[in-house]
Amino acid sequence: MISVDWTLGLQFLNFVILLLILNKILYRPLLKIIADRSDRIAGLHAGAKDLEAGIDEKMQRYQQQLNDAKFQANEERNKLKQAASEEEVKLLTEARGKASSRLEKIKSQVAVEAGEASKILQTEAGALAEQITTKILGRELA
Repeated sequence: MISVDWTLGLQFLNFVILLLILNKILYRPLLKIIADRSDRIAGLHAGAKDLEAGIDEKMQRYQQQLNDAKFQANEERNKLKQAASEEEVKLLTEARGKASSRLEKIKSQVAVEAGEASKILQTEAGALAEQITTKILGRELA
């Protein structure tokens, strides 16, 4: 059976002294380490959020620069296409003009040559007709 005597008070005093010693040696430093670690973790979380915000900002800036570059590239491509189309029209117009003038020269040259050929053929046709008539009649025409 348990008896209540002066040892119970001694045990209680021993418990309180042990509690004070453990509090000073173990619990306070342990609680301080836990608090420091919590503060450090909170700081790291804040730093991570700042980093994430910075990354998001940089990504937005990158996307904007990329969109600007695409827009400028499209503008440049459109300008080059338009310049190429204008150059094509200019070259085609010039080529058609040259072809038309060359065709007119050829037509006029062919007309002149056809006229000369016609005159030559007319004179030769007359001489040929005389030869045929001479051969058919067997005598010369007067």
